[in-house]
Amino acid sequence: MTNGKRMNIFKTLTFKWWQGALFKWGVFALGIAVGAYWPALFHPYLPLLMVMAVVFLGYITYVWWKQ
Repeated sequence: MTNGKRMNIFKTLTFKWWQGALFKWGVFALGIAVGAYWPALFHPYLPLLMVMAVVFLGYITYVWWKQ
């Protein structure tokens, strides 16, 4: 952090549709790579991860439809 500036991780960003798609595909590919490399590490947490995915994606879908 040079010049006394602080990083704001909560700043508002606006992406074009293709930039958002690239981000989503990147996160998707990273998730597959991590899951393929360390399956034994995540296997005990699979039910929790599935519930989190359903809840979070359900919420985002609800917000998307309401807009």
